[in-house]
Amino acid sequence: MSEIVISEFMSEAAIASALDGFDVLYDPSLVDRPDMLAAALDDCRGLIVRNRTQVNETLLNIAPHLKVVGRLGVGLDNINTEACAARKVSVFPATGANDLSVAEYVITAALVLLRRAWFATADVAAGSWPRMQLIGSEAEGRRLGLVGFGAIAQLTAKKARALGLSVCGFDPYVASDDPRWAGIEQIKFGDLLATCDIVSLHVPLSANTRGMISADAIAQMKRGAILINAARGGVVDEAALVEALKSGHLGGAALDVFSEEPVSARSGAIFNAVPNLILTPHIAGVTTQSNERVSLVTAQAVARALRS
Repeated sequence: MSEIVISEFMSEAAIASALDGFDVLYDPSLVDRPDMLAAALDDCRGLIVRNRTQVNETLLNIAPHLKVVGRLGVGLDNINTEACAARKVSVFPATGANDLSVAEYVITAALVLLRRAWFATADVAAGSWPRMQLIGSEAEGRRLGLVGFGAIAQLTAKKARALGLSVCGFDPYVASDDPRWAGIEQIKFGDLLATCDIVSLHVPLSANTRGMISADAIAQMKRGAILINAARGGVVDEAALVEALKSGHLGGAALDVFSEEPVSARSGAIFNAVPNLILTPHIAGVTTQSNERVSLVTAQAVARALRS
């Protein structure tokens, strides 16, 4: 049986370089084959996952020798960290390794939605010329609000300011005198919603953040504002967002994360024919470059833990 099991995709080059000398089972299909995953965990000491493998009590009970879990990313809502700690299983997220990819995704989504012409391809190819209907806005002079001000939000702020956007942020867990706020207006949550042209979410999923972008919160947002969520799906009331886009209250939205992942045909039906909406499959933090960084950081952490 394998000493290290990898149940979701990662860089094979990182596996070869950082996990050399270990007996490794790399099978990214295991996340969708729970019986095969359970069988593989019998003698497993190290497990590497992304965001879909649920490292819960059930999994821990069938992995009695597990010593370390490597997370190919930073969110830990699929990992029961308290149960891991109780069993002395160390958990290592790839902190910082995909910050740039997510920040660039947010900026790209904002620019595309501000310009409004991203959906014109089929019309133009068919001989239509909806030029006047698709006149959008420049980024310079717009106001970006960051809900949460961790490392990714801070990098997003830097890139946004370089484009001429003004930036404000809300984060009750970052002290008001923290030097990371330099150049960024600190603001209350309600004021951020009411004054920003673009609202980008950068919070983990917790009891405090679940559903924080509710119908009431969306109603507080400026008419024509844009919402970007590359954080966690449960933070946004998806039905309320859809209604706000259909009514024209919001000018656009980009969702990279969803309440149900992967999105099924049934859960995804709510998004059909919704205007000014970009949907991507939890890919904001995954680029060719970030996958190499995340994979290497995670593999090295798992290797160190097993060798200690």
